Amino acid sequence: MRDLRVPPRRPAGRPVVWAHRGARQELPENTIAAFERALDVGADAIETDARLTRDGAVVLFHDADGARVARRAARVADTTLDELASWDVGHALGQAGRGHRAPTLDDALVTLPEVSFNVDVKDGTAAAVDAVIEVVRARGAEERVLLTGFDARTPALARARGYAGPIGAGVADVLSLLGRRASSLGPRALPCDAVQVPTHLGPLPTPVAALVARCRRAGVRLDVFTVDEPDRALALAALGVDGVMSDDPRAVAAAFA
Repeated sequence: MRDLRVPPRRPAGRPVVWAHRGARQELPENTIAAFERALDVGADAIETDARLTRDGAVVLFHDADGARVARRAARVADTTLDELASWDVGHALGQAGRGHRAPTLDDALVTLPEVSFNVDVKDGTAAAVDAVIEVVRARGAEERVLLTGFDARTPALARARGYAGPIGAGVADVLSLLGRRASSLGPRALPCDAVQVPTHLGPLPTPVAALVARCRRAGVRLDVFTVDEPDRALALAALGVDGVMSDDPRAVAAAFA
């Protein structure tokens, strides 16, 4: 199994704590400050989102537009990097006026050179995937950047581009995994390095224990999102998941400690 490089302080025998958009309950999501706070309170790695600006820059931004976090109706894809740099992204958390801005992926990789990232490419186009890969390669960061995306094109494009770092499962890969017996799986059974699933599939709990067995057979990691309750994090750890993604990394890391 190709694993992410994670900070050496992570104790053995428990899941990686991914800070979902950073410590977003404490500081504005997807900002350097939120990432640093998450690591300070015990997170091992960062989950974030990537979008392209109109002039092709890769920025860390979850929503398609700035309405929720910046009180700007414009779409990120229609905004230049210089224009987006003026957006105050503290509004959603009531922290406007404190200088919070959306960073570029390059900013994050440079500021946190020893940290592993899960980068969710929100626009699964060839242009977006190519731009993200270009930034990661330029910083020599492939081994610490897991590329994922809900759009099934993202992992396929990353593989086609020869991305050397870990790649997440596409929707079809996850559905295939759910429909197969563990005994039918072996190394290289899936064209990915990581499977990431929510705690629930619609109204039903995700069959995590069964997925752990399948992922072990296939040699891929299993991460579960979004996990904010310490008791649930501990229960998932007992089942053997490789990572949990949390909006409250402080509470989850404390539970594992």
